[in-house]
Amino acid sequence: MPEFKNIAILGAGTMGVGIAQMFATAGHEVMLIYVYDDKVRSRPVETMTSNLNILVSEGVIKQSDIAPIISRVRFTESLEEAASFADVIIECIVENLTVKQNYFQELDALCPETTILATNTSAISVTEIAEKSVHRERIIGTHFWNPAYLIPLVEVINTKYAAPAVIDEMCSLLRAANKMPVIVKKDVPGFLANRMQHALFREAISIVENGIADAADVDNAIKYGFGMRLGVSGPMEVIDRGGTDLTYSIHKYLFPHIENSTEPSKMLTELMENGKLGFKSGEGFQTWSEEDIKASGENLTKGLIAVIRSLGRL
Repeated sequence: MPEFKNIAILGAGTMGVGIAQMFATAGHEVMLIYVYDDKVRSRPVETMTSNLNILVSEGVIKQSDIAPIISRVRFTESLEEAASFADVIIECIVENLTVKQNYFQELDALCPETTILATNTSAISVTEIAEKSVHRERIIGTHFWNPAYLIPLVEVINTKYAAPAVIDEMCSLLRAANKMPVIVKKDVPGFLANRMQHALFREAISIVENGIADAADVDNAIKYGFGMRLGVSGPMEVIDRGGTDLTYSIHKYLFPHIENSTEPSKMLTELMENGKLGFKSGEGFQTWSEEDIKASGENLTKGLIAVIRSLGRL
């Protein structure tokens, strides 16, 4: 039987609510800690209920499962209450180093030394986040991917202070909740998955910027091509299957021709400066109506469920 721990989530925004829902679904008692205007802005119970209803409609859970899941989530605005409740606290607040450092410093002072403290940051050094705290050995990164209640991956990020036992315990907790933890051994910018994802984004933007293909065809080349394979066979396996000699030959020829800029692209910069912010404004690399945006969200959720189910990961 899995060991059910008490999990507190600092921040009730999109990621916080998704992580809370995931742990509650796995049987844990969860406490969501409101910060800023979370209580009004995020409507966490309504959001979780909506998420769970989609899972019901797709046959992932039963309607009768919703009430017990929601009942395992409680709410507070008190760090002291959360500190006395939680075995694990996961921070999901604004991407601001000073704000995160201050929260971790306060939690470190309030929590028993056995409490694991984790940050869901996607960009900031976890080592730097821990700097103001005393018990830095129990502060690690746990980078979930949106939607956190569906995507299995969690990057567990080591720091120069983290105790190996804390990394191991977090990985065990995540596996028991049907997540796939991967250990990032060095606390580097972008961690593991975002480094690969944004290397792809850089080349995708460059292809559009240089008139090689339209944005929609770039997306289709991935969705209907190698993107389908990546869920089953990752790049290192693909390289070994084809042979390191073949990959060497391709890289020797191709690398001089692909994007290697260390700055955001001029095209991306101009779109941003002109207020073309994608879904937020209705236009980015492509135009998006309200109907398009709604359909994209529904297609993502239902598509992820179909993919996860077909791969036996649900």
